[in-house]
Order: sequence, then structure tokens, then C-alpha cells
Amino acid sequence: MRFSLKSALRTAVAAGVLTLVSGVSLPMGSAQAETIKEALSLAYSNNPTLNAARAELRGVDERVPQALSGWRPNVSASAEIGRIRSELDGLENYRTNSSIALNVSQALFRGFRTVNSTQQAEALVRAQHASLLATEQDVLLSAAQSYVDVIRDTALVSLQRSDLQFLQEQVRAANDRFEVGEGTRTDVSQAEARAAEARANVNSALANLNASRAIYRQVVGTDAKNLSADTFVETVVPNSLDQALGVSTSTQPLIIQSQHLVDAAVYNIKTIEGELLPTVTLDGSVSRNWEPSANVGTSNNASIFGRVNIPIYQGGGVSSRVRQAKQELGQARLQLDVIRDQVRANVISAWGNYQAAGASIEAARAAVEASKLALEGVIEEQRVGQRTTLDVLDAQRELVNQRVNLVTAQRNRIVSGYQLVSSIGQLDANSLNLSVARYNTQENYKAVRDQWFGLRTPDGR
Repeated sequence: MRFSLKSALRTAVAAGVLTLVSGVSLPMGSAQAETIKEALSLAYSNNPTLNAARAELRGVDERVPQALSGWRPNVSASAEIGRIRSELDGLENYRTNSSIALNVSQALFRGFRTVNSTQQAEALVRAQHASLLATEQDVLLSAAQSYVDVIRDTALVSLQRSDLQFLQEQVRAANDRFEVGEGTRTDVSQAEARAAEARANVNSALANLNASRAIYRQVVGTDAKNLSADTFVETVVPNSLDQALGVSTSTQPLIIQSQHLVDAAVYNIKTIEGELLPTVTLDGSVSRNWEPSANVGTSNNASIFGRVNIPIYQGGGVSSRVRQAKQELGQARLQLDVIRDQVRANVISAWGNYQAAGASIEAARAAVEASKLALEGVIEEQRVGQRTTLDVLDAQRELVNQRVNLVTAQRNRIVSGYQLVSSIGQLDANSLNLSVARYNTQENYKAVRDQWFGLRTPDGR
């Protein structure tokens, strides 16, 4: 009996050990483990949210050629045909009149609207590029969190199963003692109740593991198989809070995006103000008419005009839009201040959580060791009649709880580390040096920027 109880104790203590910080992998198979870098690379390539953000950026790229179209001529062609009936001194006359024309209009001056709208469009493209980087940060953070959650929940399943094995051994031991008159029916019932509770905990842990695996597949795009617990988080976190705050001001995509949105708001004001300035255009046309009159069979015409349009009063609409744009500029500047304060708060919070998680790991390890020794002592004391079965069950529950706390603290340490890296704006493929083909944000932009015509996108759609 003594050997069986000690064997079950050793199994309960050893199972579920999750040494994420030291890089020991979980027993999830003998094949080569999938590292977190590989998972992040898969998420970078496969995640639909990230791919949708890339498509959104490609759509925003089109704002630049739309603005540049103000430099280019407008060309149109027209044709008409009709039947004309005329009557003179009782004589009817019928003729068919038709014509074709080609019109060209070239803007020479539009109140600097083309220049300013192009600058605005380019600022919006840069802002959307920063937004894409922010989405990339969020996706990779979700991938890292789901990766660690699968490891944590796998460890908890192992831990709960070992706990159930230990408690089942306790049930057998309590029955043996009861049969020889050394125990009571109460001892047996208490052990059976704890074993039933352990079975429920195993089922709950399995449900949590399945949920974590489902989230992992949603974010990463593949099933979680044979994950390695080496998460290399210590190599990417900043060394100090001051360093983290300093880096975040220049690399955080949300700050960069807000800065470009301020620039876009400035150019928006200038573009609208351009509507109050004169517009100069050069218009030309050529046409050919068949039977324009009863005496003329055909006629050809060509014309070219320079036109100046000076706006005087537009009902106050343009002035109102200028005032509105100025208010939007003020809002954008205030929003930039809000984002800076928010980023600073996020960095400080993430740094605090990361440091607290490290302290929690040390405390949990000490508690596990103490609980382990306590359980061993209680088992020995029960053997000589100084402790009851309930004392052993309580000591085992305390050890399991401390093991759960240790696993949770180790998971929190890693997640908070990646949250810290994300808060300073360095949780991206380049900063993490992921082995993946980088998405080229300039490829589509350069392909469409100076495109004068064409309905197909650069990728052939």
C-alpha cells in the first residue's frame, strides 16, 4: 500500500509540469515540435483578418491615381442622327441629319486642388499602411496567445488526469483499510467524492483544450500539433520601462497612423479651399455634320477655347465645408494626443503585468515545493494513524491548485511579454525575423499610381 500511494504521488507531482520559461517542451509527441515562430509565420501568411487588411490597403492605394486624374485630360465622343421634315409653300422636304464630335478638356489650373488632393491621398495611404501594421500586431499577438493557451490547457489536462489517478488510488486504499477495519465508510465516501470531482475537472479541462485548439486553428490556419514550449519571449522584450516607452513613440503603428491622419486633414482643408479659387481649362472639339441644312451636304468644324471660371458665391456651402474640415483637423490632432496617452498607458500596464507574472512564477514554484513536501508528510502521517483520509485529500487538492497556479503564471508571463512587445509596436514579421515571404505594400501602390487607364487590378482581376 505504501509503495502504491508514493507511486501515485510521484505521478501527480511530475504530470502537468509546464516549464515554459525554461523552454522544456510538453509531451505532445515524439515528432519535431512546431515552434511559436512557425505558428506566427503561418498566421502571417494565412490569417483572413490580416489578408482583408492588406486588401483594404490596396483599395486605399487607388485614391492616389484618382487624385492625379486632375492633371489629365477628359476626352469624350458623341454621335447623333435624326430625321427632319420641313414644309415651304406647300412643299414637304425630308432629310436625315447626323453628326459626330470629339471633345477634349484639359484643366490648366484648379486652385491647387490636384496637388493638395494628391498629398491628402498619399497621407491616407501611409495611414492605412500603419493601420495594416497595427492589424499585423493584433493578429500575431492573438496567434501567440492561442499558441500558449493550447500548451497551458494541455498541461492542465495532464495535471487533472494525474490528480484523478492519485484520487482513484486513494479510493482503493480507503476501501482496503475499510475492509480490514482500519478505516470508516466516511473515508471511502470522501475519497470517492474527490475522485468524482476530479473526473469532472478532467472533462472541463478537455473542453477548455478543445476550445483553445479551435481558436488556434482560427487564428493560425492549421491544427495545433506537437507544440514546443520554447517561446523565446525574453529575447524580444525591452530591457527597461524607459526603453519601452522610448521605442513606442517612434514605432507604434497607432501613433504613426494618427500622425498621417493629421497630415491628411491639413491637405483636406487646402483642397476644399481650392474650390474658392479660379479654374482655367482648355477645351477643344472637332465635329462633322451630314446634311446640316437644305443647302449644305456636309460640314466640318473645329474649335479651341480657353476658359476661366471665377467662383463668386456658392450659397455658403464651400465655406461651411472649410470650417467643417478645420474642426476635423482639430479632432485629428486631439485624437493623436489620445493615442499617445493610450499607448503610454498600455506600455506601462504591459510592463507591470510582465514583471508581476515573473514574481508570480517564483511564488508559485515555492508554493508547489511546499505543497509537495506537505503532501508527502501527510501521507506518511496517515500511514501511522496521525492523519485522516480527508487530510490527504486536502493536501492533494492544495498541491493541484498550486500546480494550476504555476502553469497559469507561466502562461501569463509569456502572454504579457508579447503584449508588451505589441504595445511598443515591434510584434511584426520584420522585428521578429520570421521566416516568411514579406508582404510588399509598395508593389500594388507603384503599379497603380501612374496608371492612366485599365480596369484590371495588378493581380489580374
